Amino acid sequence: MLVITNYARKGGPDKWAPTPSRPERIFELHPRDRDPGSSVYFLRRDDDGVLHEIGSQAFFKRTQGSIEQEILLYLHGFSTTAESAFARAAELQKLMDARFANDPNAKSVEVILLLWPCDEDFGIMKDYWDDQDAADKSGFGFARVLGKFLEWRANRGGDNACYRPINILAHSMGNRVLRFTLDRWTTYEGGMPAIFKNIFMFAADVDNQSLEPGWSGHRITQTARNVIVYFANDDLAMSASKIANTPGNKTISRRLGHTGPEDMAKVPSNVYAIDCDDFNNLYDRPKGHSYFFRTNGVTEGTPGVAFEHMAVTIEGGRVPAGPDRTLILTV
Repeated sequence: MLVITNYARKGGPDKWAPTPSRPERIFELHPRDRDPGSSVYFLRRDDDGVLHEIGSQAFFKRTQGSIEQEILLYLHGFSTTAESAFARAAELQKLMDARFANDPNAKSVEVILLLWPCDEDFGIMKDYWDDQDAADKSGFGFARVLGKFLEWRANRGGDNACYRPINILAHSMGNRVLRFTLDRWTTYEGGMPAIFKNIFMFAADVDNQSLEPGWSGHRITQTARNVIVYFANDDLAMSASKIANTPGNKTISRRLGHTGPEDMAKVPSNVYAIDCDDFNNLYDRPKGHSYFFRTNGVTEGTPGVAFEHMAVTIEGGRVPAGPDRTLILTV
């Protein structure tokens, strides 16, 4: 598995100082430091769980392939340990591989984990506030990754060109990381190229107006062919987030992952809203927050309807939805 992270390295120098890459150096995540730094590491995780640093150039070269092989970047949510993030990325890869093996029309998809440091303090609200801060800070590091990739791609041509379509699955607060990454990039570079095929926003922990013009999340809609918002009204994590993001408890901040876009007429025509109310709690009891594949008991390890919707979108390039760009998914 390929991994990009801004975690502090165990035994490393000051995390705010540039750290030279050393190919094949074993990389250990710092066991206690959860404050994101400016250094970004390009890693390979072997089957034995050992991480090796491979450097950006070797990393990007490994992602090079044909247009029939797609990339899915996975940005995990808040209060997620590194091991949990590795496990979910591996499960996504397993499901994608199974689909490719069983369906001759399916495309090969490589899952790449974008790992950002989450807090593991006791107390869910403290974790939430700490992770919001970490998500915002992580935008700086991942904006650097984007810059490195665009520079690398610009220098490729002919037989060396990079053709693989790139998709993103951002879950929960991972959408906040995505928003700040693109915000940082456009702030310093002045523009944002449309480099993604699909952006899948699951249970997005951002304001439900974020994708409208004038909001910082609007940049997300400018970077992808399709932006697909998956939401559920009975997502308990979104209910808690709505309260946590109410300044002074005066105005309720409705979350995108709770309601979908507030007004579909105000978001660009490449934004789609997918209602997952019918199964989110079936797949993830009791919170109903992690429903991009099944995670409960006997159904663990099998794809769910949201995963199938995402996979069909990746394969066909078109989003299954009605004329109004909305869809209610049912089991």
